[in-house]
Amino acid sequence: MSDHLLAILLGILEGLTEFLPISSTGHLILAEHLLPGQVPDMFETMIQLGAVLAVVVLYFEKLWGAFVTLPSSAASRQFAAAVILAFFPSMALGALLHDFIKGVLFSPVVVSVTLVVGGVLILLAERFRPAPRVLDVDDISVGLGLKIGLCQCLALIPGMSRSGATIIGAMMLGVDRKPAAEFSFFLSIPTMIGVFAYEGWSNRDALLAQGSQDLILVAIGFIVAFITAIFVIKLFIGIVQRMGFAPFAYYRIVVGLIMLAIFWPA
Repeated sequence: MSDHLLAILLGILEGLTEFLPISSTGHLILAEHLLPGQVPDMFETMIQLGAVLAVVVLYFEKLWGAFVTLPSSAASRQFAAAVILAFFPSMALGALLHDFIKGVLFSPVVVSVTLVVGGVLILLAERFRPAPRVLDVDDISVGLGLKIGLCQCLALIPGMSRSGATIIGAMMLGVDRKPAAEFSFFLSIPTMIGVFAYEGWSNRDALLAQGSQDLILVAIGFIVAFITAIFVIKLFIGIVQRMGFAPFAYYRIVVGLIMLAIFWPA
């Protein structure tokens, strides 16, 4: 398999999984170990911004409306502050632990275990979550946003899932399923911009080298992830409203156990 074809397949996988509580990074790590070909080390994290830009497109009216009314609307300021404050814990911890995460935790065995653990946690959250008190994403306070942001720190472990950690964390804090998913979407924007900028700067020499193959592969994955995610986001909201998160939990557990059987050291 050519590296370009691998970049396309991984871009599709990223777009399909970024907003589902099944861990896009974990799936990319597993796929890279299962499929022939090679992509740059920063590929998995940098193409995530491509999928996240789909949120900007699909929710542009909401985001632009909040931006232009910041000076005049307390609700817009609360929304913006909640998202921005929620972004900082994982960004700070991720920068501090970056080398350990990429060097030690980016392992198919770690991903397989956390897929199973995360699936069990989702089932427990669906069973024992409190009655929702927050029914609209605009009602998420700054303090609640910070607590959801702290939950996002769990996603620094590959396989736990950024969307899964934030959505399930929000539900356990009294947020209904739909606003929990939407807040996770909005939180992904500053989070992935920060990750993209950090990885891009750290790998700038490889990316900016004349005729850089790394830059070409990242660009392919980025664009494919964006196009794929456009179709996934609204479908995901519909599934969540009808069926909850249990189907994703069972999927995680099954895939995690299969991958453990494949990658567990002999």
